[in-house]
Amino acid sequence: MGTCYNKIEINSSADKVWNTVSNFHDMSWAPDVIASLSKVGEKGGHEVGAKRVLNEAIHETLIEIDPQRRTFSYSIDDGPGPVSKDAVSNYKGVVKVTESDNGCLVEWSSTFESENDNEVSEFCDPIYMALLNALKKAAEH
Repeated sequence: MGTCYNKIEINSSADKVWNTVSNFHDMSWAPDVIASLSKVGEKGGHEVGAKRVLNEAIHETLIEIDPQRRTFSYSIDDGPGPVSKDAVSNYKGVVKVTESDNGCLVEWSSTFESENDNEVSEFCDPIYMALLNALKKAAEH
């Protein structure tokens, strides 16, 4: 099983950061990373089963959300190259926001099954770090 793990400290309240990141249908806080987000289906951005397409390429579904614990998880259902449905299975991404001494810690991790775990990690890790940096920029300004 492959894994990705990225984290960032943000000098802002955990509640503020959670409110920014928790809507599955709103990634306006990351305009340099996510050029387009298309909502698919009728589910709202805080409802299990919500679907989206990022940058017209990555198809994802919200599979769990827990506002009290400030965490959500999602699947990647299809995408380019190493995250295509033929290349990876059981992809589960998890975003978690926790209080810390200087504000909050945001962790973005994933587990998946693939013939080439390194390819998936090399594809996803830079995206997750870019998203975390965008979240930090949005939350601290």
